[in-house]
Amino acid sequence: MEPAMEPVKPVIEPGFDVVTGAFSFTGRAIALRLLSEERRVRTLTNHPNRPGSVDVKVDVAPLQFADRAALVESLRGADVLYNTYWVRFRRDKLNFGEAIANTRILVGAAAEAGVRKIVHISVSNPTADSHLDYYAGKARTEDIVRNSGLRWAIVRPTLVFGNGDILINNIAWLLRRMPFFPIPGLGGYRVQPVAVEDVAEIAVWAAEQSDNVTVDAAGPDTVTYGELVEGISIAVGRRPRFVYMSPRLTLWAGNIVASRVRDVMLTKEELQGLMEELLISLEKPRGTRRMDNWLLTNAETLGRTYASELDRHWR
Repeated sequence: MEPAMEPVKPVIEPGFDVVTGAFSFTGRAIALRLLSEERRVRTLTNHPNRPGSVDVKVDVAPLQFADRAALVESLRGADVLYNTYWVRFRRDKLNFGEAIANTRILVGAAAEAGVRKIVHISVSNPTADSHLDYYAGKARTEDIVRNSGLRWAIVRPTLVFGNGDILINNIAWLLRRMPFFPIPGLGGYRVQPVAVEDVAEIAVWAAEQSDNVTVDAAGPDTVTYGELVEGISIAVGRRPRFVYMSPRLTLWAGNIVASRVRDVMLTKEELQGLMEELLISLEKPRGTRRMDNWLLTNAETLGRTYASELDRHWR
């Protein structure tokens, strides 16, 4: 009698992951991390031809909030959705309220598509009752994720630095060119920089957790803003005169430069959040990469060209 044959088990192709904005800054780092682990990745983006996109080998689908059916289909079969979607400031008809509504559409589409888990990139210290709309809006998007019915993880980065960032690069750009550099107040408020690669690693770690988690993504060092600027000036080899100004005058000076480069350099809410020390964490740091090391490694190229927010996301 011939032995009974065991049933043939079907070969199940592993699911893919979806990253919103994989050709941008944080999304790019997450996509590259996933690709390094041989995950299949799809991005939802409205900027498929952004410079550097050819280096990120992912499937591309449009991020169209107005077409929910297409959004659901682009997410169907996905294992994890890494959501980096947000807006830095109000622009044209898009404001924080619209970004919250778009997040609700995206998360609802993920639930309908059967996505296993969503990893939502937020910001450090968001609160629903914050007087800063940016932070209050981020808190509302977190609530949308928590109430989605999906398994979820929320990652809250502090001040993110790395290749392709805008803020640190443009501070270096100003230090290289300006006769003086404005520092709002006395510069004694603290920040806790975190490397974008650390944010990506924390996000991928969070996706692997069986429980729902909310974690900060913060680096190992906490410095004052004045020390941060000093460190950048040492790296680029130029220290203009530091001028300590009121926040109002700092924004005024920033707007003058912004008008020359046709961009938005710094918003009032960003400055308030910085000075209120919202870019630090009270948790044990999960990031390990030090900003000083990164500055020294990238000193030759940092701030050589201006990084435009409007060019990257709007034009």
